[in-house]
Amino acid sequence: MFVTEATFGLPVFRHPDDAEEIRKLLRSVAQFPERAHLVGAYALGKAQRVIALLREAGWERPIYVHGAFERLNALYGEFGIDLGPLPPATEAESGLAGELVIAPPGSLADRWTRRFADPVAAFASGWMRVRARARQRAVELPLVISDHADWDELTGTLAELAPGEVWITHGREEALARWCDLHGLSARALALVGYEDEAD
Repeated sequence: MFVTEATFGLPVFRHPDDAEEIRKLLRSVAQFPERAHLVGAYALGKAQRVIALLREAGWERPIYVHGAFERLNALYGEFGIDLGPLPPATEAESGLAGELVIAPPGSLADRWTRRFADPVAAFASGWMRVRARARQRAVELPLVISDHADWDELTGTLAELAPGEVWITHGREEALARWCDLHGLSARALALVGYEDEAD
């Protein structure tokens, strides 16, 4: 038996290389040095992943962070994961033109952003593949960086494992169940009480 989530369980969801998405962000910073770049990312895991990807891409300057991330970033440090200099965004004396700020997605439309120099709103999420979602959130720079498996990863894993039974939850169960049926795998959708598709 194999249990999988299917948040992005449709063929349209094929995530690009996350390193390329980070290069897109860095090109924007270079193109608009007079603007602060605010990247919306969830506090547990996604923010730290974006920071690590920026470091891997060669960004050695400080990355300013929203206060909501301080404790989790410190926890990463306690486990030996060096994220580099991460000063609090609120302690910056200027509008952080040409700098990067990582913040919770909800804060991108908050008064909190007024302190920054003509901010570019970016958001790191698999949902940024859907242009309407980016427009709804007024995201100027969508970054398709997801912690969920995309269609190719889901179907590739199922083809590799060839489990006797597949249970699918959280997302587009019907499309993945249909793929399983076409490939000779027994599959069914799970209905978990109290769980809904995530909004973002």
